[in-house]
Amino acid sequence: MTEMLGKLKVAVLFGGRSGEHEVSLMSAASVLNVIDRDRYDVIEIGITQQGAWLTGNNVLAAFNNNDLTALTQISLLPDPTRPGLLLHIPGEFETHLTVDVFFPVLHGTFGEDGTLQGLFELADVAYVGANVVGSSVGMDKGVFKSVMIANNIPVIDSLLVTRAQVRQDLEGLVKRIDAFSDYPIFIKPANLGSSVGITKCHHRGDLAEGLLEAARYDRRILVEKGVSNPREIEVSVLGNEDPRVSVPGEIFPGADFYSYDAKYFSNNSSNAIPAQLTPAQTDFIRDTAARAYIAIDGCGMARVDFLLDTSDGKIYLNEVNTIPGFTKISMYPKLWEASGLPYKDLIDELIRYAMERKHDRDLSEHLFRREA
Repeated sequence: MTEMLGKLKVAVLFGGRSGEHEVSLMSAASVLNVIDRDRYDVIEIGITQQGAWLTGNNVLAAFNNNDLTALTQISLLPDPTRPGLLLHIPGEFETHLTVDVFFPVLHGTFGEDGTLQGLFELADVAYVGANVVGSSVGMDKGVFKSVMIANNIPVIDSLLVTRAQVRQDLEGLVKRIDAFSDYPIFIKPANLGSSVGITKCHHRGDLAEGLLEAARYDRRILVEKGVSNPREIEVSVLGNEDPRVSVPGEIFPGADFYSYDAKYFSNNSSNAIPAQLTPAQTDFIRDTAARAYIAIDGCGMARVDFLLDTSDGKIYLNEVNTIPGFTKISMYPKLWEASGLPYKDLIDELIRYAMERKHDRDLSEHLFRREA
């Protein structure tokens, strides 16, 4: 791995136009607290729920206090000939702020779904985490399941419906879903994380409410068979071409399922690291996580979630999260801690992998010259 020379300028991005805005602020707090200030010049960039990019002093604190008046609006141009961040300072034509690596700590839409990564690619900058393809496939639960099935990776049966179908024929859709599976049935926005917008339906009477809730957040909705008594197992993945996989951990939700509140605000949720699994189960989960990561062209990082059906022992891959939570209680850094990689060193590794992937991208030629 290429060693870094000098002190890098790292821009940490948080907030964003997503239902996971609040979680992003929590993740960013942990990253900013741990990152090595002797090694990196850190630039805080907060993105409002309306999409404005802001920087300045103590940006995270300003966002948490909902007082953004002292911050400066900035832009990243999709133009590699004008590098860095453009500061919108009254009275000055152009003021640029140099950045070596962008570190997005943005969950959900417009941060984890490939849109921001597309901007990074157009701007030709180094950035932490998955590329456009890995981000978008990992984010869209419907497309993701299709890719897993194509790679013979076991996933839970599901249906994909749309918001238009919910609006046009809610009653007919409820009837179709009711015939699709025994209960429980999960209804999820296809492109969101942190369990935002997810409903666990125990009977037909729950389906309409679940569909309407998911339709608030996305135009594509995943309807998924429930596993009656699952164990929730997670592993963390790190790397580019040859990814490493952490020890597995197990989640014990403090609610009916691992909901948004159960993840971030409940004192009743707990975990076990490492998870109590047989060697064969551990090997299967770690190998499958690496296969899924490679299948979506993952790079940098991901947390991979599994469901173990206690009734028959079958293991299903549930999701790959390409920008996992980084809060003090999040499994991604905790699993690496348990695997011998401290949080501070994990941040260093992620920045190294970002620089490494940028170097690899720079090897690609973008001009085609015909031979005379």
